[in-house]
Amino acid sequence: MDRSTETAIPTAQTTFEATGAIALLDADGVVVGWSQTAHRLVGYSAGEVVGHPASHLLMSTEDKAKAPGVTEEGGAHGRWSGSARLRHRDGHGIDVRLAVSSLSGQGERRQWVVSATDTTTPPPWEAAASVAATPHLPGNLPVGVVIRDDQLRCTWVNDSQGAKDGIPARQRLGRTLTEAAPGAESEMLEALMCQVLASGIPRVNVQCRGPFPPGTGEASSLVASFFRLDDVQGRALGVCTVIVDATDTRRARERLAILGEASKRIGTTLDVMRTAQELADAAVPLLADYTAVDLAQSLLHGEEPLARLGAPDGRIPVFRRSGLASVRPGAPESLFARGEPVSVPPTSPFTRVIRSGTSHFEPMLDASPGTLLDQQDAARAAAAREHTMHSLMVVPVHARGTLMGTAVFVRTENPLPFEKDDLLLAEELVSRAALSLDNACRYTRERSAALTLQRHLLPHHASGGPAADVAWRYLPADSHHGVGGDWFDVIPLSGARIALVVGDVIGHGIHAAATMGRLRTAVHTLASMDMPPEELLAHLDEQVIRMGREEADREDTAATIGATCLYAVYDPATQQCTMARAGHPPAAIIDPDGAVTFPELPAGLPLGLGGVPFESVTLKLPENSVLALYTDGLIETRNLDIDVGMNRLAAALARPGLPLEELCSAAVDTLPARTPEDDITLLLARTRALDPTQVASWQFQAQDEKAVVSHARTLVARQLSQWGLEHLVESTQLIVSELVTNAILHGSNQCDRQGAIGLRLLRHEVLTCEVSDTSDCHPRLRHPRTTEESGRGLFLVTQLSDRWGTRLTPDGKLIWAEQRLPPGR
Repeated sequence: MDRSTETAIPTAQTTFEATGAIALLDADGVVVGWSQTAHRLVGYSAGEVVGHPASHLLMSTEDKAKAPGVTEEGGAHGRWSGSARLRHRDGHGIDVRLAVSSLSGQGERRQWVVSATDTTTPPPWEAAASVAATPHLPGNLPVGVVIRDDQLRCTWVNDSQGAKDGIPARQRLGRTLTEAAPGAESEMLEALMCQVLASGIPRVNVQCRGPFPPGTGEASSLVASFFRLDDVQGRALGVCTVIVDATDTRRARERLAILGEASKRIGTTLDVMRTAQELADAAVPLLADYTAVDLAQSLLHGEEPLARLGAPDGRIPVFRRSGLASVRPGAPESLFARGEPVSVPPTSPFTRVIRSGTSHFEPMLDASPGTLLDQQDAARAAAAREHTMHSLMVVPVHARGTLMGTAVFVRTENPLPFEKDDLLLAEELVSRAALSLDNACRYTRERSAALTLQRHLLPHHASGGPAADVAWRYLPADSHHGVGGDWFDVIPLSGARIALVVGDVIGHGIHAAATMGRLRTAVHTLASMDMPPEELLAHLDEQVIRMGREEADREDTAATIGATCLYAVYDPATQQCTMARAGHPPAAIIDPDGAVTFPELPAGLPLGLGGVPFESVTLKLPENSVLALYTDGLIETRNLDIDVGMNRLAAALARPGLPLEELCSAAVDTLPARTPEDDITLLLARTRALDPTQVASWQFQAQDEKAVVSHARTLVARQLSQWGLEHLVESTQLIVSELVTNAILHGSNQCDRQGAIGLRLLRHEVLTCEVSDTSDCHPRLRHPRTTEESGRGLFLVTQLSDRWGTRLTPDGKLIWAEQRLPPGR
């Protein structure tokens, strides 16, 4: 039970801690018995008070004038209570509450028991009333009083006592408790009375169970206090027993305990099904013997909840059994297993709850054949008869004015029917669960939206083309941490090359997924410009900084945008791989023999910080090497060091010859948790190499334009004939003529005249023609006027090729053009 619940419960044990002076008066108001608690309260001993009118203890004239009417007013009702001011032995006044109860004895004699309690503490019956919160207590003093002689025989009893312990007055008077009601409980209480009679020390707040003897009525919780009464000589006259019925207190405490326990057990996760099951488990067996929670199917899929209390067109929405608990193994009372759709007849009580949004309370459930329930819902009525369901509550589950489902509470084993207080408890339980369900649903919707956005933004059919075979795995983070901003990409480049990209946006949720989509688009745009890796990361860094400034200008967000990225370009013609990274974990390279290395690569700063240039590294990769790019979620967790994770990943990847898909699975299966704390992305690429027969290259001296162009056309025609591509000879010769001519004209000022122009043909999925020179000036496509004699070269190249472009090289630039090959070539 949590602390808030504990402080909210005034326990029954404190009921009699404030019980004050106990005095016994005869019919004339003369004190005939005096307790030690009374001695401590007013300072008078029994010898000083017994035999004197009780009115002598009253200090004010007004109280003395009222004193003779105490017995008269009490005689009409058997009880009286009010405020008075008593005179202490040393002369000062004491403000007290007086409670007078009529006692009946043998021979129709009547006496009175008076309890005086200091006003600084409430009397026991008011404390009990505040705990039990029962409306009838203020008008009906709930205190039972029994006076016993020095032999513990009952001599006096008030009218309230018989209702508490179930012993009639005629059976009680003249007998001890064990004689009137034999049993272990009576023996225990009588032993305590013996101790009080011998020592004079009161015993308060003794818990016991009624009625006496047990089994003669409904069980109740009683709190008893025992005080010794002394005569004029101070000798033990007998024992006064004061009893308060704390059954309502106990029930209230039990209900609050259920709520306190439920507050710890419900809503531990953001999973809708889990929360519904927690609600069912919290109710059984503390409140019900069988509980079923049915939630709208739309909520389970992360969709919006139902319209306010039912579908707008009057149709019953589809529900699914989300929580199920029973005191019987396997919950045989349920017609539907957990996770199955639930049918709801249009005229059943469940439908009325759905449409009205109010609870259905049926403490005495009648499901016999021919009854209304049997006619409206025959299947549930049959189940009720089979499993002796005798009390039913159906509570709507709704939050923020929207219906989410229903919760059913049934009693089968417990013979007591549900009470109104049980309905209030069930509604409070469901209300607390509804808040958790609403939070879970809203999170589920956000997570679903982020996952949907991310899946649409990530590649679905990435291919490495002639450069590599690729495989990947993407695992979203668990429901607690939320979807992150991991992404990967395989981008085809000119000349049979590919770009491999893996990145990770800082943060989680739909915002991170949207940012990831923007960065992925930016990488595609920059990659299409054939930038070197280090230059691409520099431009991407500028893009992230601009995005961060845009976010900072918005008043509704102050999130900092940042990301890490690793960008690699692999050329199957040269088998070289150039890569650079921005704060990202290094790539892993697995050679054909299975040896795993993490190449030394400058880490760089994460994207969005700026100020520091990025560096790239170029490596030679043998054919059938595997390049592994990943995010930190694969190698790092809250409780796992990154070095341990990298060693674990290396061990999982060191399997030469294993298919990439199986290698991906092997790497992911080594994770310590099945649901990761962070997104996990793994991209594997097994490199290929172009066959030497697929590449033809030449070098030319830029001395005689016509001679060079003619020679290039001849070499191209001869090579295409060897490849069986005669139908492309004419178009390729025209492309080569224009590109070589441009290289001679626009690159002649910087070329060294010794092999300054290069020509290369690559036959793979397409036919690529590349012409390189030593100039770093990019050509521009333009539309010349009709009077101009030049400027139409690139326009012609555009018409003859499927696509063309240019990129910088370490020695200058390279212009390329691609033509589609026939199927099968």
